[in-house]
Amino acid sequence: MRKIKSILIAVALLFIGSTAQSQVLISLLLGDKLNSDGLEFGLEGGFNWSGISHLEANTQLSSFNLGFYFDIRLKNQWNLYTGLLVKAKMGDDKLTANDLVFLEITPKAEEGTYSQKINYFVAPVLIKYNFKNRIYLEAGPQFSLMHKAWVEFNSEIDDRKTKIKDFNRDKINWFDAGLTIGTGYKLMAESGMTLGVKYYYGLANVYHGVSGTNNSSFFVKLNIPIGVAKSKEKTESK
Repeated sequence: MRKIKSILIAVALLFIGSTAQSQVLISLLLGDKLNSDGLEFGLEGGFNWSGISHLEANTQLSSFNLGFYFDIRLKNQWNLYTGLLVKAKMGDDKLTANDLVFLEITPKAEEGTYSQKINYFVAPVLIKYNFKNRIYLEAGPQFSLMHKAWVEFNSEIDDRKTKIKDFNRDKINWFDAGLTIGTGYKLMAESGMTLGVKYYYGLANVYHGVSGTNNSSFFVKLNIPIGVAKSKEKTESK
């Protein structure tokens, strides 16, 4: 019962203070309380490269993401992997003139590049199979809640940098859902870090009333368990 309470408190605090700094602090403080033989808790961080179908932009948007995860043992070599990326961005880069017309963005007078950026809270719910050689496969649905979106203009002329944001949150669906498949490798046999990759394809439309506008993203991630060693020491001392 105490473990369940600790998990609920940690999740509530992370939602209230949804910055990366508060997440790291809470994870470090509660990591050993959230880990057990059947549950691994920690931080997930990495990069992703995303695009939106229907847009003509041919350069993927790259961004950093950070969150926490729960790796729950089910039976034998099967696990349930879930959690929340509190810092995650999807979108598209190097938008074309047609993209700007579609997004109802008036081009700026000076030359520069445009990108669609959408901040999401991302929650995967994946079934994970662990092979004995420390490689794993995972697949399942992923759900996202949009909380901020804008078209960003960037220009650099004669050592003068310009950044302008045209917020277009009202044009974008607040909910996104799709399928994720991934693989990875546990760097240490017992409780070490895990390096992985995963691919996400959205099944919901990104823009209101425009079919065929789907998110897609390729993630490279590093999972760092928090407090596993301390939790293990407490269990062995009982």
